[in-house]
Amino acid sequence: MTDQSPTRSGGRAARRAARAAPLADHLRPIRPGMIGGQYKPLTDADIKNIHNAALEALDTVGLADAPASGVAYLTAAGAIEGDDGRIRFPRALVEDTIAKANRSITLFSRDGLHDLELSGHRVHYGTAGAAVHMVDVEGRNYRDSTLQDLHDAARICDTLDNIHFVQRPMVARDIPDTMESEVNAVYACTSGTTKHVGISFSEASIVAPALEMLHMIAGGEDKWRERPFMSNSNCFVVPPMKFATESCEVMEACIKGGVPVLLLSAGMAGATAPSTVAGAIVQAVAECLAGLVYVNAVKPGAPAIFGTWPFGLDLRSGAMTGGSGEQALLTAGCAQMHKFYDLPGGAAAGIADSKLPDMQAGWEQMCSNVMAGLSGLNMVYEAAGMHASLLGFCHESLILGDDLIGQALRCVRGIEVTDETLALDQMRAVCLGGPGHYLGTEQTLSRMEQDHVYPALGDRTSPKEWAEVGKPDLVAGATARKEAILSTPSNARFDSALDQAIRAKFKIHLPA
Repeated sequence: MTDQSPTRSGGRAARRAARAAPLADHLRPIRPGMIGGQYKPLTDADIKNIHNAALEALDTVGLADAPASGVAYLTAAGAIEGDDGRIRFPRALVEDTIAKANRSITLFSRDGLHDLELSGHRVHYGTAGAAVHMVDVEGRNYRDSTLQDLHDAARICDTLDNIHFVQRPMVARDIPDTMESEVNAVYACTSGTTKHVGISFSEASIVAPALEMLHMIAGGEDKWRERPFMSNSNCFVVPPMKFATESCEVMEACIKGGVPVLLLSAGMAGATAPSTVAGAIVQAVAECLAGLVYVNAVKPGAPAIFGTWPFGLDLRSGAMTGGSGEQALLTAGCAQMHKFYDLPGGAAAGIADSKLPDMQAGWEQMCSNVMAGLSGLNMVYEAAGMHASLLGFCHESLILGDDLIGQALRCVRGIEVTDETLALDQMRAVCLGGPGHYLGTEQTLSRMEQDHVYPALGDRTSPKEWAEVGKPDLVAGATARKEAILSTPSNARFDSALDQAIRAKFKIHLPA
């Protein structure tokens, strides 16, 4: 991109050309890593009470079902195995771990252009999930998700400015073999986008072949370890307060292989976590603190994301309420706890319980995405494309979500108050002998792209103009953009020699 100064000069044609040209990154109205933290649903006293409750839960309740290797790591670090088999964590051990944990993580991209710095209140939005269905917007149906769907989602994400990372949003149900499915997921995502990728593994035995492929893509193990462009989304606990044995073994293998780990605690408030918002946050914090001790016992300072993901539950029906106000509060409250510990953190937002990209989906996705961003959440997972309470994924909704997140990021940016933005000079020039309006003034034209976010598909025409252009449909527009994106080769595709080498080593199900 060509750097541009805030004030553009020259003739009308020159100004039009300047406005049409891409803005320099530092002048864009929104961008990855904008600083949130303005919204704080918890008071300082609330935060301390949640922290103390989490420490007490770890000390008195502890976690069950750690694998033998985990028991060895944790007890060597100072945790205590009780006669009941539960691992308990003395307060001093947890506090010492928090003090020495990695506080600033960079999630690398393959191309070096989309690296994400996870520190402070820097906000990033992306996908995630394990949807088993795809939403067919034309037929208003659900079908099984496939590897091609996953690859296409990665390709679409690669073109969307406001999707900053691509954690696997669906599973490939057309590949029944678990190892083949998950190794192919690595291929499908990394060949679809150069942005940072997140992947889950079901068994520790899958980590080695996945790393072998990643080493090939990176150009060697040393280059991979310098810039690991894939992280592991790890459900290391089965709430309430139990380790997930196989996932813990996966986590250990990933840490040793240089893979950053998302410590994901996903309790369901009212079912596998306390029904109150505060109680669900306490349990998620306690479980993730246990995970943090575990990670640092395996390798001190290993990159780990504090992944408190408590979900809401409709207590009338038992249905998940990912699009509720309670969910938005759960996520925002967790973000505050991340900042209290000064740890890189992530949580879920942008989930729609609605089955289609409709008005319900819009309000559900915007509510939690805005609150997550305003709270300063480092990694906003599941922010676009997720429907039916995480059971369905929709390519059109992913594209529309890019517009939606753009508006959320504008809220995160907030209001800048400077001598220039107070605009007193403009008022004098316009009102005292000027045209009486600000349309077309140099200041308005020079800042129109720096201060304002314009939707790519969202419609702002008048009813008359809307009718004159054929009454365009939002979802139809997203479908057209999807088809345009997928009709061109992926910018992230591997060169032919590397692709042939990967296909010779692994059974790749996507066509060459």
